[in-house]
Amino acid sequence: MAKETITKHGVLIIDPQPHMASLVASMFRTLGRRDIREVNTSSQALTELDRRAYDVIVIDDAVAEPDAVDLVRRLRANPTGINRLAPVIMMSAAPDAASITAARDAGVTEFLRKPFAVAHLQSRLETIASKPRAFIEAETYTGPDRRRRQVDVGDQDRRTGD
Repeated sequence: MAKETITKHGVLIIDPQPHMASLVASMFRTLGRRDIREVNTSSQALTELDRRAYDVIVIDDAVAEPDAVDLVRRLRANPTGINRLAPVIMMSAAPDAASITAARDAGVTEFLRKPFAVAHLQSRLETIASKPRAFIEAETYTGPDRRRRQVDVGDQDRRTGD
């Protein structure tokens, strides 16, 4: 068995379809990534997420038991999890507004609609690297700041007590 090489740029791909996981892994290899782990079930993903830290996690929304949204929610809610702050990219073949909102509210960092090209994946990775968002811990949400842009309101507080 080949020895695993662990780098600071590890990628975890979670997809119930082994062929799709392999395709996404080959896209990462095209982008120069070599430390890639593919898993096909939620239980394998949970084990892998506890085993080592990853630079980025890619998950398909078709993952089941627990589903992908719940898996991300668990990842973000675990205060001692080594991958709690890792960026998560969710892939979906047929996303609708409700599924995108659920993913965002669970703590997904970026979203990709299938089919996608290497350039789309690279764009998401560049956004994650160049515009990191603060990690928010609130009563009803834990994850990256859901706001994409910051609005300067000046010195005035928008909330007035009139």
